[in-house]
Amino acid sequence: MQMIKTPVNGMKDIEPREMEIRQFILSKIREVYGRFGFTEIETPNIEHIENLLSDQGWDNEKLIFKILKRGEKLDKAAESGNVNDLVDSGLRYDLTVPLCRFYSNNKDKLTLPFKAMQIGNVFRADRPQKGRFRQFCQCDIDILGEATNLGEIETLLATSTLLKEIQFDKYNFSFDINDRRILRAMVMYAGFSDEDFESVCITLDKLDKVGFDGVKKELLAKGYDEQKIDKFNSLFDNVGANEPVAAIRNLQNKIVGEPASLMDVELENVCNNLIEIIETVTKNVDVKIYFNPTLVRGMGYYTGPIFEIKSEKFSGSVGGGGRYDKMVSKFIGQDVPALGISIGFERIIGIYLDDDFKIPSGVKKIAYLIEKGMPIDKKADVIKQALEERKSGNIVYIAELAKNKKFQCEKLETLGYTEFKTFNA
Repeated sequence: MQMIKTPVNGMKDIEPREMEIRQFILSKIREVYGRFGFTEIETPNIEHIENLLSDQGWDNEKLIFKILKRGEKLDKAAESGNVNDLVDSGLRYDLTVPLCRFYSNNKDKLTLPFKAMQIGNVFRADRPQKGRFRQFCQCDIDILGEATNLGEIETLLATSTLLKEIQFDKYNFSFDINDRRILRAMVMYAGFSDEDFESVCITLDKLDKVGFDGVKKELLAKGYDEQKIDKFNSLFDNVGANEPVAAIRNLQNKIVGEPASLMDVELENVCNNLIEIIETVTKNVDVKIYFNPTLVRGMGYYTGPIFEIKSEKFSGSVGGGGRYDKMVSKFIGQDVPALGISIGFERIIGIYLDDDFKIPSGVKKIAYLIEKGMPIDKKADVIKQALEERKSGNIVYIAELAKNKKFQCEKLETLGYTEFKTFNA
């Protein structure tokens, strides 16, 4: 069998230039989030299949890499003829489900609220495209045990601080924010039942790809009444104003006055909570936050405020998250308030590579190029000089001088080397 030199489709090798940028950003993630009190944990890449197939990940659950049972267990399962019997685990598709399992298993040893930082690869059998891979790194912060909006405020402040410290503010990033309870009120206002909520939201989540006409077409195909669909779509008219507080009140006023059952979602409190989050964050950090009533987020576990990070450099989001107060109860039968956000690490890396991002550093990168045939005692002197340079914190690359010095130096320049010293034999 012939060996294949290219990575598996949807995966990628990481070259030194990219790796250097990745390590710089990862170090800033750990530093900044650490200052906000987040402590790092690690969970396995492989998760129980029962946890992954919990109907919480919506369409993402269709993209799970499932792992076959091994040995006799696989042989026995194959005899049953049921495909589902063949697997017992899978590669995790996000870090939230493993975090909730981790918390449930270790809650007696953790201090509440528990502020967790997770950095690791996740896997989705998705169609590969620019900025989207089947294996990619996620960087999450989550707070478990915080029921107030202090959790959202701290999360947005930490993320804004991080993006500024890695110089991403030059791409004019901003946050879109919404609340799943506002979406539920909108669905009920239009006349859909509470049981229709997830189905309608799954379709609305495709808005950026298919537009409102496409949303209407899919909802009609699902068998929903056209009058309800039109009433639902009308709620989005002139709501997304740039001033978020006015936009929230505008939508709230459209819904208020409907049957009292709508107030079961405590719309007034929900809107006030969202406004408080926006005003507190924007008063403390220079960042734009927009109210986006079409924002859904493609995970079924969100229960309250949700947010996405937008940038002029990328058509989609470069991060997102929200509150998921019901998720831990899947493991322990008891609700635990929880929320988190994940930055789009791979998409940010892609933007930086396209823009030839230079890592800010006072460290010099120097190349020592030694001619062939240099006597050993002279070579030892060059190495000693390099060691002294390294003691001062600089990076020194030692190599034999190539025949094509110009090409050799050009390659080193792509790695950030700015000084070249040639040592003759």
